[in-house]
Amino acid sequence: MFISSAIAQTAPAAAAGGDMQSSLMGMLPLVLMFVVLYFVMIRPQMKKAKEHKSMIEALAKGDEVATAGGILGKVTKLGDSFIDIEVASGVEVHLQRSAVVQVLPKGSIK
Repeated sequence: MFISSAIAQTAPAAAAGGDMQSSLMGMLPLVLMFVVLYFVMIRPQMKKAKEHKSMIEALAKGDEVATAGGILGKVTKLGDSFIDIEVASGVEVHLQRSAVVQVLPKGSIK
């Protein structure tokens, strides 16, 4: 009777090292999912944001642009955070720089 209770008390202590290893193996799929998520979603989004920022900083007077609202026009004035674009002859629109989504090739707007 004393021997069986002594064996029962030492058994969990011996298995404690195995529990640590199994918990690490249980976290492995979670870590792998985060790594895949980083390379599939987060990294491309950061690259796209970096390209957009460099495009906005490179805007110059006379560039033809498309805005997030679908307005096409030619840049007439540049400020630190705002630009003016001419959408028609004599019609200018004051916009935030971040509203520009694309710089069009010269001659796109007639």
